[in-house]
Amino acid sequence: MSKVIVYSTSTCPYCVMAKNWLKEKKVEFEDVNVGINQDRAREMIDKSGQMGVPVIDIDGAVIIGFDRPKMESELKKKKLVK
Repeated sequence: MSKVIVYSTSTCPYCVMAKNWLKEKKVEFEDVNVGINQDRAREMIDKSGQMGVPVIDIDGAVIIGFDRPKMESELKKKKLVK
């Protein structure tokens, strides 16, 4: 099964928007708060090459920021949405 991870912080409005959008699409995801989990923050930086949030990992495809068209495209490729 494909895995979706959202790396976020509690104060990031775009993170909230990305998570709400995924919920609307009924896509299950792991919510990782990099503000309190330094190991996962390093994991995010290793994947994305930067420290900004949100970073969305859709089964290995890393998307920086709340980029709806890219997210929709990757979710369709991975057959997570129709």
